[in-house]
Amino acid sequence: MPSVDQSSWDAAVRHLYADAYAYIATGPRRHEDWTLDVLAVMARIPDPRGWAVVDDAAEDPERQGFPTYPFSCHPAEYVAQRLKKIDRDSAENLLLAITEGGCTLSNLQYFAESPDELRAMARTILARYGDEATYHTNVSKHGSAPGTLDFTLETFGYNPLGVYMEDCGLVIVSNTEVGLFWNFTD
Repeated sequence: MPSVDQSSWDAAVRHLYADAYAYIATGPRRHEDWTLDVLAVMARIPDPRGWAVVDDAAEDPERQGFPTYPFSCHPAEYVAQRLKKIDRDSAENLLLAITEGGCTLSNLQYFAESPDELRAMARTILARYGDEATYHTNVSKHGSAPGTLDFTLETFGYNPLGVYMEDCGLVIVSNTEVGLFWNFTD
């Protein structure tokens, strides 16, 4: 996997999620049980590198006294049960599918860039977390092989972690960081 710098990563994140109601953030990995770190990222722990964060709910009045909004407050066990491991190719597709509501790759038609250019941006995002990262999602678009997602399916299921009608996301876990890439749709 190629190395990535802050400028290219920030540009990819800001461009891909400009039209989504998104929460994109990374926090440090401090626990063997990385779901504890997921909870910290949901509560807006600062990015350990100071890189871009997309937090469309940051100024929402609903956040008053509710630091994880638009995520619901759940214990780590609840979150862990709702996240299933997926492969890297599925994670790349999921980063593109959550650029708008509906969790579908048809979202790509709204970009001026080609699908190959958009995939390059997704790979830039994944590069931050390294080759050994694992990928987890609350989305159920099960492919034919275990740990894959099939974005040709018309419908999908998900295990909600937020307060909105639909929330779809990706958790990326490396040895040093945990990234959350989430889209909320009401």
